[in-house]
Amino acid sequence: MQIEVKIDPSCREPKLIICIDKLNDKIALLVKKLSEETPEVIAGFRDQNVTLLAQPDLFRIYTANGKVFAQTEREEYQLRLRLFELEQRLDKRMFARISHSEILNLNKVKSFDLSFAGTIRVSLSNGTATYVSRRYVPKIKQILGI
Repeated sequence: MQIEVKIDPSCREPKLIICIDKLNDKIALLVKKLSEETPEVIAGFRDQNVTLLAQPDLFRIYTANGKVFAQTEREEYQLRLRLFELEQRLDKRMFARISHSEILNLNKVKSFDLSFAGTIRVSLSNGTATYVSRRYVPKIKQILGI
């Protein structure tokens, strides 16, 4: 695939043109992703207050007791979206699903410990530790390039 960027001072709004002999699934998916607008914030609820949570501030999103929570540096917030809805809204370059009940911000990972048999222990920069379930280990290894 060739990529060309043209700088034009008279251009007021970005315009993307894709030249291809025929439409295929890969290009259709690319067009869909480029045309979707992903919300930058997520509403977190705590003590009758709503806080707008920026994606880079999130460490992990997980489920417990049938509820969904978002963890930041110092606080935890309850979310009203389901995990699969959040997975669709979150930046895929920053977040990865590590189990049926947890999504992780890869930018907040301190280290991955591969010494556990069949799973990976993840240490976050805020001191929290969590685990990649066996089902998601191959996906995480692919992301890490190992």
